[in-house]
Amino acid sequence: MAKLRTGRQKYYDFFSHFYDLFINLHSSNDRDETRTFLVDSALLENKRRAKVLDICCGTGSVALSFATHFSDCLVIGYDFSLGMLKKAKEKDSFGNVAFIKGDAADLSFADGCFDIVCCSHALYELKGPARKQALLEMKRVVKPAGRVLIMEHEVPRKRFIKLLFYLRMLMMGPKDAREFIKKGGAAFQDIFEDVALSHTRSGKSKLFICRKSFDD
Repeated sequence: MAKLRTGRQKYYDFFSHFYDLFINLHSSNDRDETRTFLVDSALLENKRRAKVLDICCGTGSVALSFATHFSDCLVIGYDFSLGMLKKAKEKDSFGNVAFIKGDAADLSFADGCFDIVCCSHALYELKGPARKQALLEMKRVVKPAGRVLIMEHEVPRKRFIKLLFYLRMLMMGPKDAREFIKKGGAAFQDIFEDVALSHTRSGKSKLFICRKSFDD
């Protein structure tokens, strides 16, 4: 298992050099809209000094967007790839986001310490048991009144982009990744009491807004 994990880390370290190019190709002119939609869905306008955790943060675009929109927020970007984190730090011109290396399935934070926990276009890349454990960890570290925001791709409409999308699914493990995408909100309803679904205006991404029971 450790050998497999090391191999995946090396893959993402290598992929970090092309990641933003891939995202630009896939998202085109909608990438800013997608990030803004996610940040707006956090509903932090009247929340001072909110704490935000961006899991599987990649090269940091979502974490940096939170920091830009809410200057008094404490924002943490969390990823297991040093390559991705290095690229994220290079993009953080103001140095106001903390980027930390760690495992999404074993978060190094206390219970109930974040107002917002988010994961953008990455959860499908985790294998089944690790994905479930990551969701349980998100539930653990979010505050009782907080939100867990999970953004995932809709299947692309354009042929070439759809081909890239399915190639990505194949690389992640065709059965596991496709089953997760097909399962939709049921994957989150197994973990959270309250799950709502919304879509970006472009229709390219969907957002699951999850909240845990106030009794937790």
